[in-house]
Amino acid sequence: MSATVLSTESAKQASLNLVEGHQGKQALNDVLVAYRANRRQGNAHTKSRAEVSGSGSKLWNQKGTGNARMGSKRSPIWSGGGVVFGPKTRDWSKKTTKNVRKLAFRTALTARITDGGISTIPSFAVSDGKTKSFVSAVSALSTAKKTLIVGAFDELTFRSARNVQNVQLISAEEVNAEHLLLYPQVLVIADSLPILARRTAV
Repeated sequence: MSATVLSTESAKQASLNLVEGHQGKQALNDVLVAYRANRRQGNAHTKSRAEVSGSGSKLWNQKGTGNARMGSKRSPIWSGGGVVFGPKTRDWSKKTTKNVRKLAFRTALTARITDGGISTIPSFAVSDGKTKSFVSAVSALSTAKKTLIVGAFDELTFRSARNVQNVQLISAEEVNAEHLLLYPQVLVIADSLPILARRTAV
C-alpha cells in the first residue's frame, strides 16, 4: 500500500470545491483564533481587597504611633490582602458562523493540496491492535514528524494509535482547518473523499 499525492486536478475530479486566489484568508484567521480561544478555561481568579475576608477597620491611629499610616488589613501590601490587577474569571470564547468555518476549511484544504501536503491511501487498518504494528504501517506511508490520517477506523486501529503522540486518527466529519494546518502530512482514505466533497460544497 502506498500514498498518492492529491493534486489540484485530482481534487477537482473528486468534487472538492477549492478556493481561488487569496479568498478565505481572513476567515481562516478568524476560525483559528476562535478554536484556540475556545479551548481557554478562563477560570483563573484572584480576590481584590474588596473580596478578601477581614475587617475593614483602621489598624491604628493615623498619627502618633511611629508606624506608617494604614487603613485596612485587606490592603494588597499585607499578607492575606487583596491582589492588584490579578486575573479574573472570564469567558474567552469567540463565535464564528457556519459559512465562515466552511470557507476556512476550504481555504486550509486548498493550501495543503497546493503545497503537496495531502495524499490519498486506499485503506488503513491495524488488525492486531498493537502499537508496534501501527507505527510500522504509518512509517511505510509517511516520513513526516507529525501525520494526520483522515477516514473511518475500527476499534483495534484506534487502540493501536493511542500511545503514538505524533499521529492522529480523525474522521472526515470531524477534521477541521486547524487539523489540516497543524500536521505537515495528511493522509486521506479514498472512501472519505466524498465526505470532504460534501463539506466543501458551496
